[in-house]
Amino acid sequence: MEGQRLLQVSEVKLTYQPKVKASERYYIAHSEDAYKLLKEHCYDESTLQYKEYFKVILLNQSKRVLGVTNISEGGITETSADVRLILQAALLANAPAIILSHNHPSGNIFPSGIDKDLTRRIIEAAKLMDIQVLDHIIITSDTYYSFTDEGMLNR
Repeated sequence: MEGQRLLQVSEVKLTYQPKVKASERYYIAHSEDAYKLLKEHCYDESTLQYKEYFKVILLNQSKRVLGVTNISEGGITETSADVRLILQAALLANAPAIILSHNHPSGNIFPSGIDKDLTRRIIEAAKLMDIQVLDHIIITSDTYYSFTDEGMLNR
């Protein structure tokens, strides 16, 4: 009996109990909508210039927000975003689309080579599961950069 318990696979469990009607959910039509949602409700203005955070907006098929999840919290110049955790969150939320986001405490809105590579890896992995990466938004205290608006997403 003890041996069988030791061989059992651990699993993540999700209970899907929406607290908001689909029609009342925040709608993302453009990058500016995502930026406003992130800036006003998801990032703490008092720490936006302190250290990097990586967050993912989980969307339903109609581009309505199912939720926003924190993937990582890092240091002054970087944070580690695990592709597996990002896709796990999307799968558990039953989200067919996601928007990636992180902040740059320096105030520089332009993506680094690491930002571009990570985005490419997430897009490739998400395609295998029919999850669409709609954008990657880099935010600062003043403005934002949208990979989609700048033609940086290869769909």
